[in-house]
Amino acid sequence: MALGSTREMMADTTFFYTYILVSEKDGKKYTGCTSDLPSRFEDHQEGRVQSTKHRRPLRLICFEACLNKDDAYKREKYLKTHYGKLFLGNRLKSYFTGRED
Repeated sequence: MALGSTREMMADTTFFYTYILVSEKDGKKYTGCTSDLPSRFEDHQEGRVQSTKHRRPLRLICFEACLNKDDAYKREKYLKTHYGKLFLGNRLKSYFTGRED
């Protein structure tokens, strides 16, 4: 498959994103899901999301893309569990410690 056709295919595909934000104010993480990541991040930054409104500014530190909405929401739900939080801590260890291992 040529590179041009891959880009065309991706442009015509709807992705659903599970994302992680961290508050620069209190250091807490927020996990969410959306089909329009740039707009949703802007909503968070502008204070239009009740759960993060008082925790701004926020930084997008990680996101995953899925082709299926249910898969993305299941991933969000998992990342909010105890084991999901452990996974994120391990996955984003370099970000949180400031080191690259």
